[in-house]
Amino acid sequence: MPAPRPAPRPAAVLFDMDGTLVDTEHLWWQAAAELAAELGLALTDADLPDVLGRAVGHTAAHLHRSSRTPRPAADLAEQLNESFAAKVAAGSVPRPGALALLAALRAADVPTALVSASPRRVVDLVLDALAPHRFTTTLAAEDTPRTKPAPDPYLAAAARLGLAPAACVAVEDTPTGVASARAAGCPVLAVPSAVPIPAAAGTTVLDSLERADLPLLAALTAP
Repeated sequence: MPAPRPAPRPAAVLFDMDGTLVDTEHLWWQAAAELAAELGLALTDADLPDVLGRAVGHTAAHLHRSSRTPRPAADLAEQLNESFAAKVAAGSVPRPGALALLAALRAADVPTALVSASPRRVVDLVLDALAPHRFTTTLAAEDTPRTKPAPDPYLAAAARLGLAPAACVAVEDTPTGVASARAAGCPVLAVPSAVPIPAAAGTTVLDSLERADLPLLAALTAP
């Protein structure tokens, strides 16, 4: 009797962090909203593209422009960093299905990368909760010349793993992150957290990581 075929598995999986693996997107929005209030602003849905999935510097620059505050944008970025880091340290909760999927990938010896637009300080706080051994490599905002929505983070993650981006599935929760992964040439599994993401060529949408498994991830890179 022939041996059973091994279950299909992806070559590698590249995970966004905030809102994808851990429920921190609302903490980032809260930090931005609190700073905006100090500057006399109230964040609305119109601010979502400049807050969710964005690096600290981008959101700080957006608040600086919108408020016309005399405070330097660098000071706003520092305050955002401090506020967000404190909120993450106080407690970040894994999203449903995240830990089980990471465990399945590790058991199958599938390389993984954490690809975040958050600063290294915040990434390391989350890694302490998730356990750093779950990832083959990790990238924070400081690790590439440009961060999301530029393709640099996903290109760098694929290069570190020695793979073509097209062989790596990116898992994201925001339009900004999806744009970054698609620009790098990665097929994307989108699990929206705060704003809808439409299915499109190269982008598969699920409502939870609980529905993701190795055969599905492998199918996303099939020609």
